[in-house]
Amino acid sequence: MDNAQFGMIGLGTMGRNFLLNVAENGFSASGYDIDAEKVSALSSESEGFDVKGFEGVAEFVDSLERPRKIMMLVPAGKPVDSVIGSLLPQLQEGDIIIDGGNSHFPDTERRIAELEAKGIRFLGVGVSGGAEGARKGPSIMAGGDPSAYGEVRTVLEAVAAKVDEEPCAARVGSGSAGHFVKMVHNGIEYGLMQLICEAYDIMGRGMGLEADGISEVFEEWDSGELNSFLIEITAKVLAKEDPDGEGNLVDKILDTAGQKGTGRWTSEVALEMGVPIPTIDSAVTMRQISSFKERRVELEGEYPKVIGPLGDVLAIGTLAKGLFAAFVLTYAQGLSLLSEASKEKEYGLDLEQIAKIWRGGCIIRAALLEDIRKAYAQKPGLENLILHASFREILVDSSNALREVTVKSTDAGLPSYCFASSLAYFDAFTSGRLPANLLQGQRDFFGAHTYKRTDKEGTFTTQWDNDQ
Repeated sequence: MDNAQFGMIGLGTMGRNFLLNVAENGFSASGYDIDAEKVSALSSESEGFDVKGFEGVAEFVDSLERPRKIMMLVPAGKPVDSVIGSLLPQLQEGDIIIDGGNSHFPDTERRIAELEAKGIRFLGVGVSGGAEGARKGPSIMAGGDPSAYGEVRTVLEAVAAKVDEEPCAARVGSGSAGHFVKMVHNGIEYGLMQLICEAYDIMGRGMGLEADGISEVFEEWDSGELNSFLIEITAKVLAKEDPDGEGNLVDKILDTAGQKGTGRWTSEVALEMGVPIPTIDSAVTMRQISSFKERRVELEGEYPKVIGPLGDVLAIGTLAKGLFAAFVLTYAQGLSLLSEASKEKEYGLDLEQIAKIWRGGCIIRAALLEDIRKAYAQKPGLENLILHASFREILVDSSNALREVTVKSTDAGLPSYCFASSLAYFDAFTSGRLPANLLQGQRDFFGAHTYKRTDKEGTFTTQWDNDQ
């Protein structure tokens, strides 16, 4: 075959599926992996496509047309640097490396600088949608050199998911913007997933519903304002029968959650930037708490409590409306972090465009994102969704349901941390006065940190305790 138009390093499930997607859209492609079995799998799965697999990096690079467009889908961290190190002796000025993994954005910034000095263009690209998305159409968030994106745009837009015939792929900003946006996407994902799990717990332990019944509720919710990928798959997960025994598989899964770090990174960055994202923070915390399984079981015996019942005091419709309010507030938190990061890091993010490409392919895709897109189209400089008139109407209508869900689930002894955090975020941002006046008095007492007054201009300090 002629030199291939696109190359992929890392032929695991994600990389192989993405490359097959590229080929199916009419582009010639080459794939490379040090694992011969993965190269063989590519060969067997790419029959009929213009694709070739390689076990040697030099032969792989030589198979690509100039400027070479090489995407990596390998684990974040040292493996990315290792792959780049093996590539550099084979590349020429102007070639393009694309990191499609979940790299931490500071690593992307370092790599951009290092490769630019060598004449190599680098794109940090967030890819969301899992293995199925990689094959059928993911959401693609690219950041970096605009000329490099111009070279690969046709390929990336072709393989991306489509909504209203528009590709869910874009260069979202400069530098490390692609990986930063993907990180925040994953932070929002953490929040939404934990909220769904809390709703499941309320219906299960709180209302006494079985998995099949809860599945039917989620399936119904997916046909309304909560329509989203996560609600859809939740219904399917709950309905799945145990292939190795009786009952539903979800009831046999150990209740300890894993994480790859992107949610924690989102919390850390938000803390550094001074942007409150309590629902996402709480979701990270709940995953951490879940890992202490033995301790939780021991403490449950030492602190016995009666869970529920909630069936007679909390309606399923109220739970749905409260969950929707919390969803809105979770998206609002993540997007407010992107708004601040765009200014602080000079990314040049277009939040309407980001909401637009999140509508399809990605894990947090939801019908709600079209309303979010419209809000940013009307007010491009909008710093927080809750400031927009359309979302003010939504939250006025649904915040009381969120309050009822939070209060009643808490009274029932259920740990509804993300519901409570979402409500506290809403209540704090809609309060003209907070108790921070007392906090400032305390700070001035022990550290002479000063304070301002409501009745006159200036900065003040006080000798609070005359005995000292």
